[in-house]
Amino acid sequence: MQTIQANNYPVHFNEKAYEALNLHLQNNKYSNLFIITDSNTNEYCLHEFLPHVATELTIEIIEFEAGEINKNLDTCIEIWNVLTELGADRKSLIINLGGGVVTDLGGFVASTFKRGVDFINIPTTLLSMVDASVGGKTGVDLGNLKNQIGVINVPVMVLIDTQYLATVPQNEMRSGLAEMLKHGLIFDKNYWEQFLDISTIDFSDLDILIHRSVVIKNEIVMQDPTEKHIRKALNFGHTLGHAIESYFLENENKKTLLHGEAIAAGMILESYISWQKELITELEYRQIKIAIKAIYDPVQIEENDLQPIMDLLIHDKKNEYGTVQFALIDGIGAIKINQLVENELIISAFLDYKS
Repeated sequence: MQTIQANNYPVHFNEKAYEALNLHLQNNKYSNLFIITDSNTNEYCLHEFLPHVATELTIEIIEFEAGEINKNLDTCIEIWNVLTELGADRKSLIINLGGGVVTDLGGFVASTFKRGVDFINIPTTLLSMVDASVGGKTGVDLGNLKNQIGVINVPVMVLIDTQYLATVPQNEMRSGLAEMLKHGLIFDKNYWEQFLDISTIDFSDLDILIHRSVVIKNEIVMQDPTEKHIRKALNFGHTLGHAIESYFLENENKKTLLHGEAIAAGMILESYISWQKELITELEYRQIKIAIKAIYDPVQIEENDLQPIMDLLIHDKKNEYGTVQFALIDGIGAIKINQLVENELIISAFLDYKS
């Protein structure tokens, strides 16, 4: 598949990815090479990756325990200390091999260690391939608040090898699919319509679908790298989705949700709001709700959960001057950003979601 040129770095696919990696290692005088993994990718992906690396550099593996719960500053401090103990310097290269937690956290570690060292991201989950691969967002959670600490800093390159998806459980694949659905809803109606009946999708063409998703996100990010304007479109489903995800993460009585599971719920809720604001038709809303609910189990949200979820909205990163702002779809395949939504309408969306 054709390489995608993102904002100051390329996204290479499959065999071209390793050719580009080894050429880069050959042409740059790095002092040493560190590979950051979590416990999952260390077990399932590292042994597949290492044979592709042609270098005489010393390679050190740094592993942390898998899970969103470990995407925090404590883990960063541990990795910074290990890098220091192993003699990392400003000419070191860091490769982040893993899902979104690894690439977000590893990118932040690299961007801040000695004021920044080169890093390469190799996403190994569907979610990280279609979402975390583009845009340069790095960072960690602050308590249960998603991605509160971080910087925008681009990698040297991103390498997408879809062979790693063979190691990904079905629930994680569905989690990544949510971002692909989002890309269709906000940017490409024809792309969205490919997912209306999941049983008709030929997943042997998954590479093509992934490539299209990366192209869509890249086209948006290239227009607005620092998320001042149109890049906010990518937050469709995330204003309420992140609040739900954070609430379920902190509540010991709730089952922790995968990112895509929360975002799927968020997209239904925010589609309802789009309908109520006459940005989409009722028919379009029903189509979205039916299609998403056919893929994802409903999130169990009780009446006493609503206020704590609403309280978390104020921490959303799109907010300005203390007001909650939404990105809503303006017809399938288009978006309106900076939309204010009344609390009553948000509650109404939750009530409809449960119906």
